[in-house]
Amino acid sequence: MKTRIKHAVSSRIELIGLPILALCWVSFFWGTTWIASKEGVKHMPPMQLVAIRQFLGGILYVGYFIIKKTAWPKPNQWKTIVILSLLNFVFSNGLSTWGIKYISSGLGAILGAIFPIWIVIIMYFRGEKLNSKAVLGIATCFLGICIIFYEHLKDFLDPNFSFGIILSLIATLTWAFGTLYTKKKAASFNPYFSLGLQMLISSISLFTVIGATGSTIPLQNIPAASWWSISYLVIIGSVLTFVAFIYALQKLPAEINSIYAYINPVVAVILGSIIFDEPLTLYIAFGGSIVLVGLYVVNLALRKKQIPFNN
Repeated sequence: MKTRIKHAVSSRIELIGLPILALCWVSFFWGTTWIASKEGVKHMPPMQLVAIRQFLGGILYVGYFIIKKTAWPKPNQWKTIVILSLLNFVFSNGLSTWGIKYISSGLGAILGAIFPIWIVIIMYFRGEKLNSKAVLGIATCFLGICIIFYEHLKDFLDPNFSFGIILSLIATLTWAFGTLYTKKKAASFNPYFSLGLQMLISSISLFTVIGATGSTIPLQNIPAASWWSISYLVIIGSVLTFVAFIYALQKLPAEINSIYAYINPVVAVILGSIIFDEPLTLYIAFGGSIVLVGLYVVNLALRKKQIPFNN
């Protein structure tokens, strides 16, 4: 009897503990990918970095499932995979990486976290009413953003800084569309296999674009620092953390799983200050905190509509 109770308790701990550990991993390490991306784009074209990252990550995923002889998606599922690869990886990941070439990694992470606001706005233009929590959350986020950018007003005179902000905002918008599309067209096949296919398709798209525009440098000219960044982004960001994220998403309630979205920017801001000497001012700390509070309120509004808070 004691053995059965002990086994039941240990099984329960394992079921709860592993998803929580996965969530902790996602919360910290996805924040570090902003730092790795920032280091990588210092020495090479951003979209080339993204293309190589997605290609290597996609090869690892797809290769694994080919070896496992996993069934390929059905013909009617490929459209969803292609659209998500464009929204989530070509535009969202690609543009956000391009954006932090011109702005700090911490600021990029904060802007990347506000995509739920776009979800609410998109839903509003689709004819859905905004509840009081959504309005309050958006207003709170806007206040926080105004505080953050108060000391950056003169920076907007720099075309590069403004360009980086625009790229980062478009990236969050495309991720919002991707999130809503995932909700509407949730695939029934293996989510990990789908993820690998999206990465691989996005890399082919990016290689085609950058090859046609000539915005690349020879592989032999890519410095070791960028290769280390790419390796970190592939292994930690594209493989291990995505696996942990999907696992946590499947095992934990949405209100718990969404915690990572509030921790990622904090990790990026702190590490950016330590590693790159990026300014960690009172405006950024206070404004960023207000933004995260606003995002929490927006998240509460989205839960009622069962919209996944993914990033």
